[in-house]
Amino acid sequence: MVGEKTQKTIVLVHGAFADGTSWSKVIPLLQAKGLNVVAVQNPTDSLANDVAAVNRVLESINEPVVLVGHSWGGMVITEAGNHEKVAALVYVSAFAPSENQSVNDLFADYPQPEWFSAVAADSSSFLTISTVGIGEYFAQDLTAGEKAGVA
Repeated sequence: MVGEKTQKTIVLVHGAFADGTSWSKVIPLLQAKGLNVVAVQNPTDSLANDVAAVNRVLESINEPVVLVGHSWGGMVITEAGNHEKVAALVYVSAFAPSENQSVNDLFADYPQPEWFSAVAADSSSFLTISTVGIGEYFAQDLTAGEKAGVA
């Protein structure tokens, strides 16, 4: 029917150095508008595994999806956005790569961001951001208590 609105589910995909709780202030706002909302819990250990986590969520939903990504989540939704249930992609301060473009490609032509100095790799190449980095670059708009929780 022309003009009929189809209910969509909003699927939120978090970025690096975060988890699904990073959407905890956004979810109630969307739900108050009557929207169905799901926050994906990405493993953040590889792009392929993050996309697989999103695809598992997409498979569990029986209506069109608006896929929303923040930061690294933009890389994830670009890949997962090829799923037949995805009606739209929304990038919230997120990487928006072109086809076959890596996150490293996106940084290649620019000076290293200041926040890179707060990131360290462990012996297995997993990245973490320091407590100082969280406070200064990652979650600077949160309260001291919220920053401590993120750290």
